[in-house]
Amino acid sequence: MDYHANPGKQVAIEANGNTYHRHAIATHFVEVGESYVELVQRYVLPYYIEGDFLSISEKVISLCQKRIVTLEETEPGWLAKFLSGFASETDAGIGVRAPRKMQFAINICGPWKVLWAAFRAGIDKLRGICGTFYEITGPEVAGLDGFYPDNFEVYGTFGIRLPEHPVKVCDEIHAATGIPTMIVDANDFAIDLLGAGQALSHMTSAQLAATIGDNPAGQSTELTPFILIREVK
Repeated sequence: MDYHANPGKQVAIEANGNTYHRHAIATHFVEVGESYVELVQRYVLPYYIEGDFLSISEKVISLCQKRIVTLEETEPGWLAKFLSGFASETDAGIGVRAPRKMQFAINICGPWKVLWAAFRAGIDKLRGICGTFYEITGPEVAGLDGFYPDNFEVYGTFGIRLPEHPVKVCDEIHAATGIPTMIVDANDFAIDLLGAGQALSHMTSAQLAATIGDNPAGQSTELTPFILIREVK
């Protein structure tokens, strides 16, 4: 197989005392409501050999599951506009500094919890501690993507939530295709393993995350949500 690496990324990585080759598999632009099983069968199965495993971007699973929130659902109220002005933008993204994402946090958590999270975050920021707001409001708020048209115009029209039941999804894909699978929320700064199927239970979460520690799927318009991983024997 001729391995493909995205610009600025490498095919090989040293992890867990082993060498792994990663093949970044390009797809069409996945729309809301498509079948993730059919996508894996179409794009990944032709390259798969026994012993490989698959990393899938959480965004493509969420789109297949229709896990989106609309502009109408996240129209910022006065509280969201007020609180977003105090939020910090990080290297990982704008986060709740975007009023719509702050409104999503209010919708999910309720205004009192968000106010408490903002208060605690402000205190901790003075102490040099970051991330308190998301620790209190939870992964649903931290994991919301979308609402920006920079890479794809359509992503400016809705937000993308984290996928539901990621372990179950991984097991479903394995049952249909025979490919051991994990689902990750990754960027160039952090790798968050959302779930891995039973077929990968022989590896720890840290070991699995290490195989894609450099985020080989990329961060822009690569359209490579599938990373097929092969240990070099």
